[in-house]
Amino acid sequence: MLLFALLATQLGSLISPAYACGCGAMVPGAEGRIGVSREASAVRWDGRTERIAMRFTVGGDAKRAAWIMPVPGRATVSLGDGDLFSQLADLTGPEYRTRTYFWPRHGDWPFTSGDRDMAGAPPPGSGDAGVGVVGRERLGDFDVARLTASDPDALRAWLKANGFELPDGLSTELKPYVDQRWEYVAVRLVPREQGATLHGTLDPLLIRFDSDRLVYPMRLSRLAKTAQSLGLYVLADHRMEPASRIGGDAPEVTFAGRITPKGAVAELAGGAPVFLTAIDQSFPVPSRIDGDHELRATAADTPYRQVEYSDELRTAGGIPVWILAVGGAFLAVVGAAASVILARRRRTPPPATAPATGPDTGRGAGAR
Repeated sequence: MLLFALLATQLGSLISPAYACGCGAMVPGAEGRIGVSREASAVRWDGRTERIAMRFTVGGDAKRAAWIMPVPGRATVSLGDGDLFSQLADLTGPEYRTRTYFWPRHGDWPFTSGDRDMAGAPPPGSGDAGVGVVGRERLGDFDVARLTASDPDALRAWLKANGFELPDGLSTELKPYVDQRWEYVAVRLVPREQGATLHGTLDPLLIRFDSDRLVYPMRLSRLAKTAQSLGLYVLADHRMEPASRIGGDAPEVTFAGRITPKGAVAELAGGAPVFLTAIDQSFPVPSRIDGDHELRATAADTPYRQVEYSDELRTAGGIPVWILAVGGAFLAVVGAAASVILARRRRTPPPATAPATGPDTGRGAGAR
């Protein structure tokens, strides 16, 4: 299943939050600020392995930043396909339909005057006690370190030693992951051009790890200072749903259906037909988030697609049908009235007329 998230966060000195950074913590360098205006994530789970593709759109004046994601097992990291997210948007977009109406509304003649509204860096260090670096690579705009940590304070110290200002409470939120012996993907976002700031849409990253359950880390979003929003696309053998709200509003399904993936989606999904589920969820009070999202199969693979309607005046041959109907009714009434008048005239006899008279030209009695 494909998990697609539209996310962003404000942690400590982060700026411009719009969505939740549900799966990790974005940490800017000490010399600048960074805001994540959008994070798009796509997760494929086949019952054994989970792959998460994600892409950040960032702004601010930071020349470097770090992003931390807890994972339940040893991870590999590579660059993903930038076409994935536009293809997902096409697959899960609403169906557009047109509805017609009979009587004119505001904006239709004769209720309008004719005016219409036309609106439409260097790699991270690895020498801190309690933190192990099991892998490190440079991928596009990213310097990636795959870490283990024996306690959350050691992980926090490792990050700070590399020049990053951390949000208050990060060690506390990392502790449950340390207790479960999870590992971490620490990514430094470093522009390829020396001295450039982090800005715009970055290359997508693809993270892969083994997991016997579909889990999406959300706990670090508890640190956000504003309301958060999460979007999930889940791609698996069946329609999927969150096992609980984890402190947010009720999740809403915006798409569910079996697809035969193509292009970048097929590359992520493995090419076989899969069931795609899209889920949106809001977190008005992030501090109430009490765990990570686990997703499970629903009782039935019921398909669903949003439908958006556009209304337009019903016409025939470019003429509003109501005009044709009203005009036709008027002509029918006129025709009926004319027929009645003609029928009455036929039934009424003409008035009687007197014999014509004139001068007497005949001969009278006794005429000769």
